[in-house]
Amino acid sequence: MQLTKPSFNWLRFTSIIKKEILQIRRDPPSLAIALIMPIFMLLLFGYAVNSDIEHLSTGVWDQDKSAESREFIQNLVNTKSFQVLYYANSYDQIQELIDQGKIKIGIIIPPDYSHLLDKGESASVQMLVDGTEPNAAKTALTHAELTVQHQALDRQQQLLAKQGVGSFEPSISIVPRILYNPNMKSLVFNIPALIGLIMQNVTAILTAFALVREKERGTMEQLVVTPVRPIELILGKLVPYVGIGLFSFSIVLLTGVYWFGVPVKGSIPLLMLLSLLFLITTLAIGILISTVAKTQLQAMQISFAFILPSVLLSGFIFPRETMPTIIQWFGGLIPLTYFLEILRGIFLKGIGLEYLWRETLILSVFALIICTIAIVKFHKRIE
Repeated sequence: MQLTKPSFNWLRFTSIIKKEILQIRRDPPSLAIALIMPIFMLLLFGYAVNSDIEHLSTGVWDQDKSAESREFIQNLVNTKSFQVLYYANSYDQIQELIDQGKIKIGIIIPPDYSHLLDKGESASVQMLVDGTEPNAAKTALTHAELTVQHQALDRQQQLLAKQGVGSFEPSISIVPRILYNPNMKSLVFNIPALIGLIMQNVTAILTAFALVREKERGTMEQLVVTPVRPIELILGKLVPYVGIGLFSFSIVLLTGVYWFGVPVKGSIPLLMLLSLLFLITTLAIGILISTVAKTQLQAMQISFAFILPSVLLSGFIFPRETMPTIIQWFGGLIPLTYFLEILRGIFLKGIGLEYLWRETLILSVFALIICTIAIVKFHKRIE
């Protein structure tokens, strides 16, 4: 006897559709991620992803203080690549502003700048460039050279008009000095940032499953009836992953230094200490996610909703100075933003805690706030 396959039943088919719609309605977090997150991401990244390097923070030490020197500065500003934020009184002050990360470009105009131009001689302007961001450094140098060439030709034309003879050799030149990354290798810029990004992603995902796994296996109820307090449970789950995270960070750090050849110019003990602080922060974020998520799938979705913005808004790829102010505020809510400053500062600049205290303080506050929220939220879930 030959068996025939049952025909397609539209009633059963529509019943399954109705059942799945009910399931989706009972899972608002997943529905929100599916409907709202794409729009939010598009708006966020549409403004954040900007390959045009503009408004680089600039400091100027104008030793000439003449109409010609002010014209030169204004011409640079008119390119929109430079935004003068500080006027310094010494070379050391310019250097310190770059070390602190307050400026990316330092312009030093000599005291005889206008005098040399009036005589028809060549005047040199020194430019100090923070080479920790090669793309920004190259853009700044290109725009500065184009600006001085244009201004030099204008000056020569004025002199020729007065004298009737002359040379079209440039009367203004830029003398660049690339700091921290003289060859402007992107590898030197990327490796420290990759270390921070990888550690954030691994640790956040690890702990995001910690409590969810207990719920799905049914062991959470067993923990709830024990005398274990919420703070003991949260911190108890956090500590083992801190050890794993530190070991993993050490391996990644050694790979970056010895395999890719990116040396650590600053203090390694300080780097390890601040990395521990960052790991505690990201592990706490994972714990917080696990207190919100009901399933491991939800935990994964929320983790990626956190990880993706951190790649683009933290300064990992694009300089934060080029982003709109509101996008910079969003980036300021991401712990990786401050850890990247720490990594690049210690790796490339060799600076210490005297310059990194602000980032350290903010990471400490993040760790305290996130751990507290996770403990409180977990306590409410078991009441």
